[in-house]
Amino acid sequence: MAQGKIITRKVSTSKFASKSAATHKSNTEKKSALLNSEQIEFLSNALLTLNKGFENLPEFKNAVPGSQRLRDVLAATGERLRDNYPYFHPLYAGQMLKPPHPVAQLAYALAMTINPNNHALDGGRATSAMEKEAVTQIAAMFGWTKFLGHLCGGGTMANLEALWVAGQLAPRKAILASSQSHYTHQRISKVLQLPFETIPSDLRGRLDLKLLEKRLKRRDVGTVVVTMGTTATGSVDALREILALRTKYNFRIHADAAYGGYFILVENLEPDTQKAFVAIGEADSIAIDPHKHGLQPYGCGCILFQDPGVGRWYKHNSPYTYFTSTALHLGEISLECSRPGAAAAALWATQKLLPLTKRGEFAQGLAQGREAAQTLYQRLHADNRFITPFAPELDIVTFALRAETVSATSMLSRKIFDAAARQDLHLALADLPLQLFQNFPSNMKRDRQTITCLRSVLMKPAHLDWVDRIWSRILASVADVVNSKIAISSRSK
Repeated sequence: MAQGKIITRKVSTSKFASKSAATHKSNTEKKSALLNSEQIEFLSNALLTLNKGFENLPEFKNAVPGSQRLRDVLAATGERLRDNYPYFHPLYAGQMLKPPHPVAQLAYALAMTINPNNHALDGGRATSAMEKEAVTQIAAMFGWTKFLGHLCGGGTMANLEALWVAGQLAPRKAILASSQSHYTHQRISKVLQLPFETIPSDLRGRLDLKLLEKRLKRRDVGTVVVTMGTTATGSVDALREILALRTKYNFRIHADAAYGGYFILVENLEPDTQKAFVAIGEADSIAIDPHKHGLQPYGCGCILFQDPGVGRWYKHNSPYTYFTSTALHLGEISLECSRPGAAAAALWATQKLLPLTKRGEFAQGLAQGREAAQTLYQRLHADNRFITPFAPELDIVTFALRAETVSATSMLSRKIFDAAARQDLHLALADLPLQLFQNFPSNMKRDRQTITCLRSVLMKPAHLDWVDRIWSRILASVADVVNSKIAISSRSK
């Protein structure tokens, strides 16, 4: 089965940008995730607090190049940044883009005035401690108290480190992942020169357990990647059952929870999905992305290893780096060298404000996105004009408009995508295997093996309040496309 392919398209947004500035001005100033004057005041006060820590230093003249033109260049930067989709707004329901919490934005900006480097303690003393505390809190979600872990640039780097350690522990043994897993696992395996194979997914987009066990019987597998939330559909592999196979065939399990990891805090999941998340602490390694559901700026990923002993593979000599402390430097357990301490400060501040606890404010926000996805799916499923593969496990919904052929449906998806954008509703597109559509119409001609669908990631808490408006815009976009098609057909006669 082919991997679900997310389709991206560069669309000119200059017209939208100018319209958005006028149409959404009041929302942007008062209600959106963009910083407002009160939050800027908080930052100013925090800067005063920070400056007091260095007030005993002798004064010096800090000549800032270009300071006289700073206002103009910053205004020009703001103008250029308007040529973007409104990622912060609930009408942006396309890719996995969630606005950072204001506390993360402010803490990042605050730390950037020092610009710490968390590679070594002398480059980021305070933020290294903050990183260790924040990562410990993430590990605690999975029940880990003894572990090895750190922040990194994102899920790709986290998965790279996990597979690199796996290759050290089981040289030349194969890496297996679902056909719906993220494409980076195959790419990373090539970089690491490790054999990689995909196992087809089942009808729910999960790793097929029967085919997995058939492959494991050859007993040359070093690691199985278990995806806790696929990019295309948000499907969650059956981790509990894969753990049973590990007992039988002896391989490592890497949980790629880059997208879905935080859903371990959510209590409105389906029972089998909940069962998979409860078991995540039994994996050998976990990748999770705070810059997705963790309300952080890009890039902020995290890699965790259950066995702290894997740190031996990171050991290296750097006599000019680790000299200020006998304590463990983060660079000694990371493949990356320089890393922004500001990312650690932002994450630490966010988790201090919104602790990672079940039924807390943070978890409630995830549950609201999940409920929004369920609500939208139910409306799509009840409307016989649409086809949907299956109910969402997390907060991702995929759907398409029925037509006579798969090609025609795929074409309509692209047209609805454009029509929705004209309604200020921004969705995404994804190519999915036909096998995922259990209710596939028997009278639809299968002239392609994949179908281009509309994909909506409802990962913002505000999406729950906006489901009605999102649904009305979807219907309006469908009407635009269908009426346009009828009009063209009538003119051709």
